[in-house]
Amino acid sequence: MAHSGINVLFEGTNFARLMGGLWTAVWIAAISLIIGLALGTILGMLRTLHNQVIRFILLMYLEFFRIVPTVVLLFLAYYILPRQFNVNWPATWMAVLAFSLWVSAEFSDIVRGALESIPVHQRESGLALGLNQWQLFRYVLLPQAIRLELPATINLATRVIKTTSLLLMISIMDVINVGQQIIEANNQNYPTGVFWVYGLIFILYFIIDYPLSRWAKHLTAKQKY
Repeated sequence: MAHSGINVLFEGTNFARLMGGLWTAVWIAAISLIIGLALGTILGMLRTLHNQVIRFILLMYLEFFRIVPTVVLLFLAYYILPRQFNVNWPATWMAVLAFSLWVSAEFSDIVRGALESIPVHQRESGLALGLNQWQLFRYVLLPQAIRLELPATINLATRVIKTTSLLLMISIMDVINVGQQIIEANNQNYPTGVFWVYGLIFILYFIIDYPLSRWAKHLTAKQKY
């Protein structure tokens, strides 16, 4: 009797391995977002200052991460840094480093845009009250900017989660890598296994990203009114 293709998901520890690979992708994305959003907030604030040198350097930083493909960033972090700077971190943490720098660059532009969209009189009122630059950001500008940043931030988070599919390029056992191994190991018994394995991976990513996408659209629509 021919095997049903869906059984490949439950053969041995296949399903548990896929969930383990998904967890690897999720925690790398989550930590990268936490670090990247924190660093991006600082860089975004600096980009609103009047210092032309700082603004130019940070603009080049942003353009670098926008132009260079993410897979190249992963290769740079995984192959170049260990050799040139003697950084011997595990591949998972090299991926966190690459993703964090990418997120910080993208988020700095979101923060800059949100801060600059706040009416000028808000800044002038804060200065008139005697607030210094840090207090102005802390108590006046950032609280208002967060609401404006939220839809774009959620969209950025969905992009980061999707981009974790590139982790297999540096041999990290993420869900894609595990799925490919399962397909190759069971190809004889389950010729249609590729459909079921990648179908499950599609559903898993959809379950994670779709609620975030809907939330971002809801917030964007709400801000228009």
